[in-house]
Amino acid sequence: MLYQTTNPHGGDVYGSDIAIDFSASINPLGIPQGVISAMKEALAFADHYPDPYCREAVSAISEYEGIPAEDILLGNGAAELIYAFCDVVKPRKALIAVPTFSEYETALRNIECRIIHHYLHQENDFALDSNFLSAIETHKPDVIFLCDPNNPTGRLIDPHLMNEILSLCAKSGFYLFMDECFMELTGKSSGLNTCPGSHSGLFLLKALTKCYALAGIRVGYCLSSDHALLHRMSQQVQPWNVSVLAQAAAAAAMKERDYLQNSTAFISTEREFLSTELKKYGFYVCPSDANFILFRAHAELGDELRKKGIAIRSCENFSGLGRGWFRIAVRTHHENETLIRTIRDISALFHTTQEG
Repeated sequence: MLYQTTNPHGGDVYGSDIAIDFSASINPLGIPQGVISAMKEALAFADHYPDPYCREAVSAISEYEGIPAEDILLGNGAAELIYAFCDVVKPRKALIAVPTFSEYETALRNIECRIIHHYLHQENDFALDSNFLSAIETHKPDVIFLCDPNNPTGRLIDPHLMNEILSLCAKSGFYLFMDECFMELTGKSSGLNTCPGSHSGLFLLKALTKCYALAGIRVGYCLSSDHALLHRMSQQVQPWNVSVLAQAAAAAAMKERDYLQNSTAFISTEREFLSTELKKYGFYVCPSDANFILFRAHAELGDELRKKGIAIRSCENFSGLGRGWFRIAVRTHHENETLIRTIRDISALFHTTQEG
């Protein structure tokens, strides 16, 4: 748990009266019924230690991903695997395209790694471009961290560029840490036209937290053909790190293909609605392929929304952003309408105050 530390993430609805949480990017359709049923059945085994090998979950993920079971390692959420990777690899120099998920940098600072930022810019709608290849060749990092689609921008990496990056890493012997925790919610396939088995330095991170609305259950997994790396990572965490409920949820979630298709269609429609409405207030809205949207508004918006029981994610602590930048999750249509209506009221009051 956090202790005497400010929470750097969204999703904290426990410390204040929050009616609608847009700060955590969770699938708005909620937990699939099949997954709920599987967890209820697993309660009968809650008086046992969890399977330390996560056999059923690994088998289901192996079938879903189409890769060998030995290429899979489960974790107590994707974040645990980020820290375990950094603790084992202990890179001296890392290259990160920012703004992006802050836990990469936190995990790297814990091992005193030198971090090099490659900044993405609003003028280019925060897209990763070929300049990143030059940054790799210039800095020659031990590991590269990328997020696809990127959090908080929602941008997907161009597949051609993605495979150029992978080829350069393979040639140079760099690790490529690729976070695809939101990929299933884009409705598109990975930009990588390869699998971990074709490049031992490729490390893919996945999570059930976002795609299957299992944030409170904590389960994620990684894919790598570097079995020595996975073995050493497994030794960095305690052997029962994935609970009985989490393992049952993971195994059941791999069967929910219709749920994912319904989710991506719903999210695409609602994302377009939110983006269109936000632009009406003169906000910059970053093009997104994910289940969240990055936008820039007046700096007080987050505080004013919280007063009305609505939480959005301030992006002030993201490298390359600052005050006035926010991220919102795509929620149900009713919730999205409530958010837009409340923003309208706040914006009208804000402009009236400014004019006065």
